[in-house]
Amino acid sequence: MPDDLPPDLDRLHTWHAMWLERIDRQIAYVRKRQAEEERGRRSRPKPADWVVALSRATSGPLQVHDGACGMKGKRHRAVSRDEARRLLTAVPAIRACVRIK
Repeated sequence: MPDDLPPDLDRLHTWHAMWLERIDRQIAYVRKRQAEEERGRRSRPKPADWVVALSRATSGPLQVHDGACGMKGKRHRAVSRDEARRLLTAVPAIRACVRIK
């Protein structure tokens, strides 16, 4: 038999109860964490379909990107599809992202 366990029945029952309690607490913790992660995934806002990258100097629009584009930069705002079209056709300085096809 393993040497790290107590030799008598009373202490074995005590160890058993302690380990069961510890395992039950860990199971509850993991279930709670998984539920929180799932709740976070469900409540995460849907990414915008289109975004406009903004100038650091003027905060004006520079480039139109797909909402999932990784090249949009940190300074951007969400726009509707119609607004993206309007910006691309009406404002000559604004161009489409090279990834938009």
